[in-house]
Amino acid sequence: MRGLALALLAVASAASAQVVESPAGNPVGTEAGLVAGKQLPSGVRAWLGVPFAAPPVRELRWRDPQPHAAWQGVWNADRPAPECIQPLRGRNINHYFGEEATSEDCLYLNIWAPSAPAPAGKNYPVIAWIYGGGFNVGSASMANYSGEPLAAKGAVYVAIAYRVGPLGFLAHPDLTAEGKGSSGNYGLKDQIAALQWIKRNIAGFGGDPGNVTIAGQSAGSMSVSLLQASPAAKGLFHRVVGMSGSALGGLMAPAPLTEAEAEGVALQKALGATSIEEMRNIPADRLIALAAPVRRRPIVLDGRIVPVPPEADFAAGRQSDVPVMIGFTRDESFRSLGPVASVADYEKAVQAVFPAHAAQILQAYPARTPEEARRAARDIERDSTLGVQMWQWANGQSARGKAPVFAYFFTRTHPYRPGVSFADHDPATVGAYHTGDVPYWLGTLDSLNLFRVTRDWTAEDRRLSADMMDRLLAFARSGNPGSDWSAWARSRPRQHVFGDQAGMAEWPHLKTLPLFKDSAPTLPAERPRIRD
Repeated sequence: MRGLALALLAVASAASAQVVESPAGNPVGTEAGLVAGKQLPSGVRAWLGVPFAAPPVRELRWRDPQPHAAWQGVWNADRPAPECIQPLRGRNINHYFGEEATSEDCLYLNIWAPSAPAPAGKNYPVIAWIYGGGFNVGSASMANYSGEPLAAKGAVYVAIAYRVGPLGFLAHPDLTAEGKGSSGNYGLKDQIAALQWIKRNIAGFGGDPGNVTIAGQSAGSMSVSLLQASPAAKGLFHRVVGMSGSALGGLMAPAPLTEAEAEGVALQKALGATSIEEMRNIPADRLIALAAPVRRRPIVLDGRIVPVPPEADFAAGRQSDVPVMIGFTRDESFRSLGPVASVADYEKAVQAVFPAHAAQILQAYPARTPEEARRAARDIERDSTLGVQMWQWANGQSARGKAPVFAYFFTRTHPYRPGVSFADHDPATVGAYHTGDVPYWLGTLDSLNLFRVTRDWTAEDRRLSADMMDRLLAFARSGNPGSDWSAWARSRPRQHVFGDQAGMAEWPHLKTLPLFKDSAPTLPAERPRIRD
């Protein structure tokens, strides 16, 4: 058993220790047994690789997460667990944070807490982080998701692992039969199981189970929107933060169960298997290699976790009515209009992608020069994907919910070191890119310089990050990120801008967004490429 100490320690029982906070070096009681962590040089206490569910291997592949077996002795949570098995990343990409072990045995948490125990009766707010990666890759242990900086400022930060790719999101008729009418969304079920574990156990680590904020970026943000809509996640969190991703809108809409089952059958045929049980015998790396050509939409309308499209839950007022903080970056998108070298290229691309509303869109995004055409194309790419997604989330919460929405817009371009290059990222043109805001929110700027210096961070970057961290913590504590950040209103939808200029501003091109919603093109044969 991973990390399990052989020696038995004479300590208080797990049951009595669940609500008693302990220093990192002293074991903390959880429902399955005692867990020991470590104190980092910063003073922050950390428990890395804490199990929240049984390993989803062998007969538990493609099954709902199950409780972890109890253990005797002490679980040494002094190092991260393997990431959930997935395609690996090359060292020459922008977001390279080193090599991680990878395994199907991956349902673990990383927990960071402030150096000092919480005052009596005033446990720290909890921030539960859900990573992005297009539901295909991602890790709770990536350096840019570290909880150490936020913990140093006064939060208990928990990074959640969940199954990705075909092991996390396969639907199949045989699985539907096993699941009594439901299959797929195992990764979302992992997230819910982790939140249930947090509710039952986090007090022992100094966190307040009555004040949990779930936060995520890209696919993690889409997960947050799905959890807010889901009846299965009710009561597990009290605020939500979504960065650059939402399941509301047509681009990444949940697939009908029959469609997802057909994709599962196609994968079975590609593997040469005769049944789901035979598929459980196939090594995970083969599943991953063959899954990409047959999977399109990872989330499925499974009847339980995602019973209906999330828009329907928001429209009916069934969502968890909690404070919402959401936003996106200036230069990100999930769709390309193609190369734009001239105004004519730009106009032709808009007419091809949005034929029903091309004239109105071109009027809203005018361009007279090639430079203006390229800027307008990038704005359309952003607004027709992330803009629509986040607007529908804000609009959905405001329509029937009583809790406020706080929206943001991130515009800062990273200060790249001259001459640096990446296989997947052009510093000269990328701008305020998808995921570019995350190290500012989490205080992990230096993670991007771990193995080679790629950014020359300035005092302004440090100041901006400190401000964004403070606002995230204020929101986690109270549901309000600051007195100078006004809540989003349908009558005046404004965002707080974070970048070279700051303050409240109108949501860009808001009046044009319904045109993109109505003109949403059919999903491509392969899922949109989402880089995190």
